[in-house]
Amino acid sequence: MSFTRTVAEHRDAILAATTPLTPVRVSITDAWGRTTAEPVVATLGIPAFDNSAMDGYAVRAGDGAVPRTVVADIPAGVAPGASIGPGEAARIMTGAPLPVGADAIVPHEQTAEPFRDVAPGSVIHFDAAPTPGAHVRGRGDDVSVGDVVVAAGERLGALQRSAAVAAGAASVLVRPAPRVVVIASGDELVAPGEPVGPGQIPESNGLLLDGLARGADAVVTELIRVGDDPAVLRRVLARVEAYAPDAIVLTGGASVGAYEVVREVLEPTGVQFLTVAMQPGKPQGHGAIGGIPVFCLPGNPVSVAVSFEAFVRPALLQMQGRRDVLRPVVRLRVSNGWRTPPAREQFMPVAIDRSDPAAWTVRPATAGGSGSHRAGALALAEAWAVVPVSVDEVAAGDLVDVMLVT
Repeated sequence: MSFTRTVAEHRDAILAATTPLTPVRVSITDAWGRTTAEPVVATLGIPAFDNSAMDGYAVRAGDGAVPRTVVADIPAGVAPGASIGPGEAARIMTGAPLPVGADAIVPHEQTAEPFRDVAPGSVIHFDAAPTPGAHVRGRGDDVSVGDVVVAAGERLGALQRSAAVAAGAASVLVRPAPRVVVIASGDELVAPGEPVGPGQIPESNGLLLDGLARGADAVVTELIRVGDDPAVLRRVLARVEAYAPDAIVLTGGASVGAYEVVREVLEPTGVQFLTVAMQPGKPQGHGAIGGIPVFCLPGNPVSVAVSFEAFVRPALLQMQGRRDVLRPVVRLRVSNGWRTPPAREQFMPVAIDRSDPAAWTVRPATAGGSGSHRAGALALAEAWAVVPVSVDEVAAGDLVDVMLVT
């Protein structure tokens, strides 16, 4: 068997043909999971003013350990403006603005008086002399106005969105979520929940791709099931093309056998079908119809999952302008070895043993290995072990590259 491309060559060709989507400006509250199209720059400092890191007393450290007379009470949320002089203190709450003249906070636990009972006019006594700058959050000591809080090409997750809001962002320029149509082909397929007759199987690839697309911050707008009738597939594609989604992903019918309806319909349009040196997932197709990127994947579920990770996910992330489009890979030791196919890069579904936090190990998720039809193995897979073409066998104790997906 001769292969048209390696995995890397096919992915590179796909990415070279993938254009980022046009940016849109959205409210920061609606930006969850979106990718920044420009840096998010702070319009507020963090903190925006000098404030207290503790419930306690704002004081002048230079006054030493002498008792202080409380002259003000400063809760969080008030405007700055209070002041203290020599021998004075202000009762202050966490996050409240530091009064003029103060340069230290004494936590209430380091005083003799009950904190709740102290009011202006009270005298307080300290356990020790305060230290200049103690428990004071200086203005801009985290972020200054003009600093980049979130770089361009970053996903706005919980931490990034929170940081953007704290730095004053009300809206952000982002790439929209790619809209994906999934088409599963095959006369043998029945919809989930329908009775399964002789020679038939439930159509599971649609929901598989829906979940994988969600994980890539895309959205599947339609799940379509078609048989092996070329005329029906042509009508479906014409309807889908009319409303111009950002990508079309087809499963099944992409190989070289008979009844390969996807190949029969799309190859004459210029979509390229080829064999990639990988296992599973050898038959692949990629191109465009009406300017819409088209991905033609095999029909077996493990092949679909691997193909999505290797080719579709990176393209969807590139559409979003993501700086990193590949999954992170870690090197882990193998506890149970396996054979690899000749001349093909292998993606083995593996489970991770985390019993020793300092030395994780991996093993095949099931005894069936990386068989492309083993849909049940997907439920047990936490990662993919990626084995190079040059390796004939993976032995217990070997280190392998592991692509984490859960």
